[in-house]
Amino acid sequence: MTSRLALLGGQPTLDAPMPHFVWPPLTEVTSKAVVEQLATSISIYDRSGVIAELEDALAEYHGVRHALLTSSGTAALYSMYTAVGIGPGDEVIVPAYTFFATVTPLLHLGAIPVLADCDEQGNLNAEDVAGRITERTSGIVVTHMWGTPANMAALCAVAERRGVMLLEDGSHAHGASVGGKKVGTFDRAAAFSMNGPKPLSAGEGGFILTDDDDVYQRALLHGQYNKRCRSELLREHPLYRYAVTGMGLKHRIHPLAARIALDQLGRLDEYLDGRERVAAYLREQLDGVPGIVVPPAEPSVRSSWYGLILQYRGEELRGLPIERFHEALQAERCAEVDRPGSTCPLNLLPLFQKPGPLLPGYEGKFSYALGDFPRAEAFHQGILKLPVWHREEDMPLVEGYVEAFRKVTKNYRELVEQNDG
Repeated sequence: MTSRLALLGGQPTLDAPMPHFVWPPLTEVTSKAVVEQLATSISIYDRSGVIAELEDALAEYHGVRHALLTSSGTAALYSMYTAVGIGPGDEVIVPAYTFFATVTPLLHLGAIPVLADCDEQGNLNAEDVAGRITERTSGIVVTHMWGTPANMAALCAVAERRGVMLLEDGSHAHGASVGGKKVGTFDRAAAFSMNGPKPLSAGEGGFILTDDDDVYQRALLHGQYNKRCRSELLREHPLYRYAVTGMGLKHRIHPLAARIALDQLGRLDEYLDGRERVAAYLREQLDGVPGIVVPPAEPSVRSSWYGLILQYRGEELRGLPIERFHEALQAERCAEVDRPGSTCPLNLLPLFQKPGPLLPGYEGKFSYALGDFPRAEAFHQGILKLPVWHREEDMPLVEGYVEAFRKVTKNYRELVEQNDG
């Protein structure tokens, strides 16, 4: 730990070949399943084959009546928002700190996104949400950031007290839970992504969860027209006559993606158990390292550990900028230490500052600016994200990352002096 920093000419801590983290874990079983699917069908128009298998498995895993597969998490959110009746002029309270696709589908429905600030863990703050509810509010959307569930007791209480539906974006949090209750099952509906690095991955894909028959059928009409609608909609449904066309959108998942996800779902809890062990080790080893604050352990909360979020405290390192600290870690070949970019406070993105040039109907409807959400902006500026490995054979790599953090903090004065110079 006292050796010279690699950034200043020393030897890097790690010499393992990169990348250091690859997701999802694909095995011979995965490959065999995909090849078998190739021989069976690569285009499924109705709820049959691997589509039915995966939807049934997702519904059973989460303990809900309906799971509906989509081509992406964005498509899942779009269909969910449509199915619950969000429309032009509706205000929907959304996290200021989230990936933008949590919110962008609302812009294609004419709804007005009302951003709310985050809590100390980066999740939606219930108190801030309560202060933004008006008579025009039709819903609240919560994202479980980086896989750690939001404060659902507080958010559900606000939603119930004010008579507003609560929707979940569980795209980071497959299998996560609060008090044994899984993310995606707290209120009317939830949407998930299954793109590449997500805890449950299909390569590309998404799904909706709901216990509400009407929400399910309207989601079918939004993105699963013709055969699925004609076979699954109740004949007495007031919109059954639109079954052939639906709303004209196609959000079907590819059968090969569904097959990959079904293979992954069978091992999801095993992966999450492994991630929990590694996350606990990382928290223990990095707790007390100067300049680093680890996420707290919450006994009733199970995270999916989509990422381990470390909060940086430069004041403990004589004001060393986070950019320089990160650069030093990268030089130690900690390539997987990330400073998230596109996942950021939405008020920093041009689409939410001035939507009119892309979406003329929103000219003058809303405009957010730098400084509007100080907690979200401070949180975003001051975090480092680590992947959370899941296998015992990953531990030497995990230990190498811990050693690199310790080495950089042990030698931070040299970085400060160079930075000041």
